[in-house]
Amino acid sequence: MACVLAPRSRAAWLGRSMAAAALAWLFATPSWALFADDDARRAILELRGRVEAQRQQLEAQRQLIEELQRALQAAQQDLEPARRGLLEQTNQLETLRRELAQLRGQQEQLAFQLAELQRQQRDALAALDERLRAQEPVKVALEGQEFTVRPEEKAAFEAAMAALRASDFRRAAQLHAEFLQRFPASGYAPLALYWRGNALYAARDYKPAIEAYQQLLQAHPGHPRAPEAMLAIASCQVELKDLKAARATWQALIRQYPDSEAAAAARERLSRLR
Repeated sequence: MACVLAPRSRAAWLGRSMAAAALAWLFATPSWALFADDDARRAILELRGRVEAQRQQLEAQRQLIEELQRALQAAQQDLEPARRGLLEQTNQLETLRRELAQLRGQQEQLAFQLAELQRQQRDALAALDERLRAQEPVKVALEGQEFTVRPEEKAAFEAAMAALRASDFRRAAQLHAEFLQRFPASGYAPLALYWRGNALYAARDYKPAIEAYQQLLQAHPGHPRAPEAMLAIASCQVELKDLKAARATWQALIRQYPDSEAAAAARERLSRLR
């Protein structure tokens, strides 16, 4: 027969039963399970804390990157005018370099042209100076006579004398005649007459030779070659078989130029005629 408990007793009994059940459960549950759950919770909480910290760090880094991007964009916007200006300056500098290269090329070309002009000027001045010197009168001292002649005058006389020395007597006579036509008042004129007479005498043109000698005596009676010209006239007269005229010429030579060598030769020839 079951006992009927009072309400207070029943409550106490129920409390003791529940406590006993709890103790039974506690003792029935292994101790490692209780500690494992705590560690897991702590690990989960720690992991969550680390994840949150990383999330916050990533967020901070993301915000920093965004700030840096905004700053970079602002800097790029600020630098864009400078970049364009630098590009323009670079283009201008390149243009200036090309222009400078062109100017240097032009300068070198102008320098070459200037040097060429200076050379041509020097050559022209040298040629002009040579021509002027060729036109300048030169002083000549010949057979005791001093006179001034132009270069072309001297060249013409020397050409005639060269033909005479080459024994080209007719050409020598012709060149002396041409010289006298071109330079009748030349200091060479008395000699041109004398040597023309000699060339004609050598060519056996005695009458023209006598005329040349007589022109010398008429125009230049005081010339050193005058006595020889008279002696040569007499020789031409002898060749022409005109001994009377030759005698008269020798006698005139002795009277006019008594102290000359030609006068001595005339005396000797006169003595042979006697």
